[in-house]
Amino acid sequence: MSTERVLVALSGGVDSSVAALLLQQQGYDVVGVFLRNGVEKPASGPSNKQGCCSVEDSRDAALVADKLDIPFHAIDMETEFEGIMDYFAHAYRLGKTPNPCVICNRDIKFGAMWKLADSIGAKYLATGHYARVVQGAAGAELHRGLDPHKDQSYVLFPIGPERLARVLLPVGELQKSRTRQLAAAAGMPVFNKPDSVEICFVPSGDYRELLRARGGLGLPGRILDTSGKQLALHDGHAGFTRGQRRGLGFAASQPMYVVDINPQNGDVLVGPRQATGCRSAMVTGFQTFAFELPQQSEWLDVTAQFRSTPGGIPAQIQRREGDFIEVRFAQAAESVNPGQGLAVYQGDRLLGGGWIDTTELECGFQV
Repeated sequence: MSTERVLVALSGGVDSSVAALLLQQQGYDVVGVFLRNGVEKPASGPSNKQGCCSVEDSRDAALVADKLDIPFHAIDMETEFEGIMDYFAHAYRLGKTPNPCVICNRDIKFGAMWKLADSIGAKYLATGHYARVVQGAAGAELHRGLDPHKDQSYVLFPIGPERLARVLLPVGELQKSRTRQLAAAAGMPVFNKPDSVEICFVPSGDYRELLRARGGLGLPGRILDTSGKQLALHDGHAGFTRGQRRGLGFAASQPMYVVDINPQNGDVLVGPRQATGCRSAMVTGFQTFAFELPQQSEWLDVTAQFRSTPGGIPAQIQRREGDFIEVRFAQAAESVNPGQGLAVYQGDRLLGGGWIDTTELECGFQV
């Protein structure tokens, strides 16, 4: 049993609620906090989608705190979320694919929240992420959650390694079904609440609305196939994402995907699914957790994951100049997009991660 204080990020969902419950049962002095993003959900928004920072979520988080009889704070993070929305729009204008949930973890949940934790004397910070912190011989390690279908370790790769030892992730040891069972047994009103599936600051579900409000959709241009043939015109390159299949604005005899985007002239390259394949990528800002990368001449066998969906593909990595690493995939990886995060694993252990800077398309086409 521990009597040390822990600040728990209560999102109003079942995972963070059970995280607080488990920590309380372990004897921690639990304090809950809800983060307001300042974005109002439209009254006519999709009813089947759930975010994590709405007025309804704030109410649910407060109800959970009341059920557990723990102190609760709702903190205004509108300014910090404004920074994330600016990053989101800027990435699209650069022709890149943003990763706002990972940035939120870095800058807010495991960034700005540390100030609050320190101010209330909390030794630890906890969330409802499905991942595990393991104390290894060289320091704190980050591992996948035990539920392979819910693992969220990927979105935590930018946490500062020096802070990882102060992070608690109680539900990382559970299957999601067990999390809901514990919530129901404890009488928590959120035990059957749907999981968050949308970007919290895009409650309408259409990210282009946000882009239009923050500088527009970028340059109009052509939609070209891999032979250079013009298929259509579009009104803004930022309205496209690499790997996108729907809503391209033209008809084709086979499914077509966005392969590349040129933010300099607005051209968008499309092709069949195999054209999105990538053999290698350069990753910048790479940091590790209690792990030292081999020297530049050595290749290391890893599993690379470049989207939040649990899993990954076999790859090799090699250290380059500065904070870059080169990633070579064992087979063509589909839609490896500049701007996304890339984490590397050995087994269940996340060795490190960074941001995809450039990619080498297997098809060799670019615009």
